[in-house]
Amino acid sequence: MNLKKPFLLKALLDFIFFVGGSILFAIGMQTFIAPNQIAPGGISAIAIVLNYLTNLPIGLWSFLLNVPLLLLGARFLGMAFTWKTLETVVIMSVLTDAFSWLPVYQGDVLLAALFGGLLMGAGMALVFLRDSTTGGVDILSRLIQLRLPYLPMGKLLLLIDIVVICISALVFGKIEVVLYSLVAVAVSSYTIDSVMYGLDRGKLVHIFSAKNQGIAKRVIEELNRGCTLLNATGAYSGEPQQALLVAVRLQQYHRLKEIVHEEDPQAFLIVTDSSEVLGEGFKPIQKQ
Repeated sequence: MNLKKPFLLKALLDFIFFVGGSILFAIGMQTFIAPNQIAPGGISAIAIVLNYLTNLPIGLWSFLLNVPLLLLGARFLGMAFTWKTLETVVIMSVLTDAFSWLPVYQGDVLLAALFGGLLMGAGMALVFLRDSTTGGVDILSRLIQLRLPYLPMGKLLLLIDIVVICISALVFGKIEVVLYSLVAVAVSSYTIDSVMYGLDRGKLVHIFSAKNQGIAKRVIEELNRGCTLLNATGAYSGEPQQALLVAVRLQQYHRLKEIVHEEDPQAFLIVTDSSEVLGEGFKPIQKQ
């Protein structure tokens, strides 16, 4: 019984995230993207084109297009991956069609691309946070990589999206489809990264100062951040010295600079952006 509780809780959280993500995805699709003939790349773009040609629901087309890919996924990528993706695909397809009654935005197409990409990206990010996928080109790209492992995943997905968007432009007969679709894809990708990694972004700071001990003490006490002292040698002077390594969240960076300046105005700082910081005080290393 004790083993079932964590499993049931995980399954419930998965379902909540999948439904929430699918609702956001459906709103973006039905209100902004599809009515303005924007092709957001992948299976979704193909489903929009087929809906335009046949009037069959977008969600139904998405599911039908995913079926052969899911069968191939089960054969070559394993059942664990396939079952979770199937759950996501079914929920997303059903809710996409269930929200077809939503009011349609037919104003500025650029705004439609921006808000549609934002909502769809946020919805997909919730799915990705639970270690699932929305099917489609993600399955296709993984299958291609099994045969061509030297191809970078990101470039492969981009290439597939560009091909699909160009085909959509030919069907709709408007070059603007390509332009607005690229905007939607870019916004969606940025939103996915922001939702998944935005809270874990930070600054990695190397501090070179004769007063590193005092700086480290204040960082620990005032910012509640750990510090690491690294042994170094000045290339010009040949003198041994220490460099202080500190990782802080973005909102703490300004205060860190104030502390360093108050302790040693002559300190030398090297600052880099960190897309993700894992460990104590930040995001846990283990899988959520």
